[in-house]
Amino acid sequence: MPPGPTAPCSLAGLLAVFRPCFTAPTFHTFVGLVVGLIAQTRRRTVCGMLTGAGLEQVWHHSRAHRMFSKARWSGDAIGLALADLIVARLLPAGAALTIAVDDTLFKRSGKKVFGAAWHHDGAAKGPKPIGFGNCWVVAGIVVQLPFLSRPVCLPVLARLWRPRHTGKIAHARELAELIAARYPDRIVHVVGDAAYVGERLRDVDDRITWTSRLKVTSVLHELPPPRTGRSGRPRTRGPRLGTPTDLAAAATAGARWRATRVRRYGRTDTVQITERVCLWYGSFRSRTVRVILVRDDKPRTRDRDDRGYGLPLVTTDLESSAEDLVARYASRWGIEQAFADARQII
Repeated sequence: MPPGPTAPCSLAGLLAVFRPCFTAPTFHTFVGLVVGLIAQTRRRTVCGMLTGAGLEQVWHHSRAHRMFSKARWSGDAIGLALADLIVARLLPAGAALTIAVDDTLFKRSGKKVFGAAWHHDGAAKGPKPIGFGNCWVVAGIVVQLPFLSRPVCLPVLARLWRPRHTGKIAHARELAELIAARYPDRIVHVVGDAAYVGERLRDVDDRITWTSRLKVTSVLHELPPPRTGRSGRPRTRGPRLGTPTDLAAAATAGARWRATRVRRYGRTDTVQITERVCLWYGSFRSRTVRVILVRDDKPRTRDRDDRGYGLPLVTTDLESSAEDLVARYASRWGIEQAFADARQII
């Protein structure tokens, strides 16, 4: 075998898990790039990783670039192998999986960059939060580490999103279904922001629950009434409940808010919660959902205004407690932190 990197035993044992995902020559290149990714202190470009591994005078740079352009390997296979490590080492046996989904912009430039376009960039500064590059829809497994007070999201799978092609929600669903198929004996709880809920999720498998932030313009309805036995088409939805603002006003008038404590963002907060089982006919049609409204006594923020509540959630999970659902949605912030770490540290 040609000269290459020497990885520490602990790292070599970890990378050996990914050996079935590559051919023998490509795996050797993969090990070299991973070693360079860890050792490099400057920009981690392909040539930068070769420099970090001390291979810039040993390998021609085309060997490393060829791995990303022509070599035979699958990102899904690597991601699922990584998921196996996370599930086996960091989660209790048989525990449900919490999957956070979101998208991030990887800024690129150049005429030959595939799939690059102008996208919204939430991390951009200035009056125009846009950037040019590749937009990736990412799915990560949320875990609780014993030395941290907040959950951590570990990205495992991704899809390149291109404007006027497959939608982001469809990509997120595909990634969630890949993970669910990998672990058929586990429940999968998916969490995402308001951009990741819609009609694409109407027929998602019952073993996958979906929790998201409810759009404030969403119109909700009561469950359909029982069939009357008369001729004609039965009703598909009950009376109109209105928007989340209407639900909050009705809960206040009926004194249906209850005080409770929830664990979120690394701390325990006292909040008020009200919930309603209903239909969100515009997105989920006849599938029953739960709407949970959360409010607290904190100052007005981005998540709280004069509507009378702070955070509207919608979920297909009809069994978990409202407190667990609020904590589950808060764990979604781990994927935002993972993106920030990838940009600022890696």
